[in-house]
Amino acid sequence: MAAPDNLRQRSGRLLSWHWATPEAQAVLATRDVGAILRYYRRVYAESQSATGERLGYDKTYVSALELGKRRLADVGSLRHIAEQLSLPPHVLGVTDLADTDHRAMCQFGHSTIRLAEIARQTGHAAEAVAELWPLVARLEARARDGYIEREVLRLLAEARLGLGTALGNVLPEERLATAAHWTAKSLEVTKAFDDPTLTATALRMHGNELRKLGLAGAAVQRLAQAASVAPNIADRAAVLPLLARAAGVLGNQALFDRAVREVHQLMDTVDHTSLVNPVALHEIHLRGLISTGRAREAIRLAEGPVPSPTITVAPQWRVIELITTGRVRLLAGDRHGATQLLETAVQQARAQRLPHQLQRVLRAGGEALPQVTSAASLALEELRTEMAA
Repeated sequence: MAAPDNLRQRSGRLLSWHWATPEAQAVLATRDVGAILRYYRRVYAESQSATGERLGYDKTYVSALELGKRRLADVGSLRHIAEQLSLPPHVLGVTDLADTDHRAMCQFGHSTIRLAEIARQTGHAAEAVAELWPLVARLEARARDGYIEREVLRLLAEARLGLGTALGNVLPEERLATAAHWTAKSLEVTKAFDDPTLTATALRMHGNELRKLGLAGAAVQRLAQAASVAPNIADRAAVLPLLARAAGVLGNQALFDRAVREVHQLMDTVDHTSLVNPVALHEIHLRGLISTGRAREAIRLAEGPVPSPTITVAPQWRVIELITTGRVRLLAGDRHGATQLLETAVQQARAQRLPHQLQRVLRAGGEALPQVTSAASLALEELRTEMAA
């Protein structure tokens, strides 16, 4: 029996996922038309008659192909079958310029993602977005047409995740839903893979975008899940600082303290990263203490020794630290010190095109520091104008 119409309407996506399974990859690797037809019919619970009608062949011909009694060698027929089954032609031994171009894109796709992440970490998130948009657009178009392989599906997951994370740096708060949208789409694709590291990474980055979007409860849920599925200490350590942040925003003091304590315990056993390092954790600790109603403890922590950096800190982290420390100084009654810190934060956030951080300055300065809030408002409007253009 042929699949129902509503299933046919989703055939591109359905086929994309089925063709990307390990079982399908083993079938495709054989380049055996008969084996591929049998797999296709099993996925769709489709009869030989229905498949023959789709291909324009008689049922007996389909049966002969599946049994290996007939062979197809001409390029036209092979390309026709690939098109009807939403397969890239090269899996049946057919190559053309479009397919060659697509395979080249896949080869360089992972390099594009790595370079974009380096750009984001070094304060050039806008450039990272510019690098990733074309790659994501091409992969999305390929997926919509149903022509996707396991390698391409993983590349799509990583590209969506990288794009969403980079957008989370360059978009103002009122548009952060776009960043969360892309990280969510990445998480959707990771379900096709039995890869705990990929799953933990997608959950971690999506959870962080949810926090920035103001959905602290959902963020904690995603981040706690990321910590639970993390396959090793390094992956778990990467989640804990973000879990602490989200728990602080949620006002969950016990979870915040537990996450901070654990990541500090792991500091000596894992390589330091942009999140797992003394400087980043100091800022996260300060912000969380304020969020959980412990301003005095935050002030005491800020007045103590500042941790020495163990790695080169990403420029955006310097901005984040300035804002948090400025907020603590204001709570301590040091208006002059707070003004200096927040004005520097405005300058650096403007230079790095970080609208979300400018919005944090606006909240930190409030009515107490009108000069700071005025400068932050002006810089934010300039960035919005640039983005609109």
